[in-house]
Amino acid sequence: MNKSQEKLKTTISLAKKGNQIAFSNLLDTFWNDVYGFQLVRTKNENDAEDITIQTFSKAFDKLHTYDDTYEFKTWLITISKNIHVDLIRKRKRNVLDSPDIGSHDAIKKVLDDTPSAEDQLITDQNLAKLLQDIKQLKPHYQKVINLRYFNELSYLEMATELGEPINNIKVKLLRAKKLLAEIIRQSSEYK
Repeated sequence: MNKSQEKLKTTISLAKKGNQIAFSNLLDTFWNDVYGFQLVRTKNENDAEDITIQTFSKAFDKLHTYDDTYEFKTWLITISKNIHVDLIRKRKRNVLDSPDIGSHDAIKKVLDDTPSAEDQLITDQNLAKLLQDIKQLKPHYQKVINLRYFNELSYLEMATELGEPINNIKVKLLRAKKLLAEIIRQSSEYK
């Protein structure tokens, strides 16, 4: 086993124990693979992004079932493919989605409230500048940032407000924070 495989195995092991940094690393490492796969399948950026968020949400919820005899990326792509097939079936049946708040165990596993490096960077910004940076995000990312940091809603309250599963909210917020932190870093470099 090479170093990158060992590192991935360690990261997955830490994520199974609920380590937020490990979840974040897995999201960073495999986001583009899953998103790219779905973009080719759906030919729609919004659908691809939604399916990718759902994929990570489901993967983090079911991480304890991952069998490391298979490639992690393959496992994620399989989850993503199944979510896409389910989405197509739902659209064909024209069934309305109902919000799913999810189990409390899953809520605890995905992310905790410990501030990350991105949280600290966001907090340290001048409010006016921060609002300009937030406006560079896609609207659904702006919404979760605003609900969390300006309205100070809990994950459960955000899930209820947006009518989405709580794990989707957590993954969406994690992704939004990463994108916002990158925008802040880039704007700081140009000063």
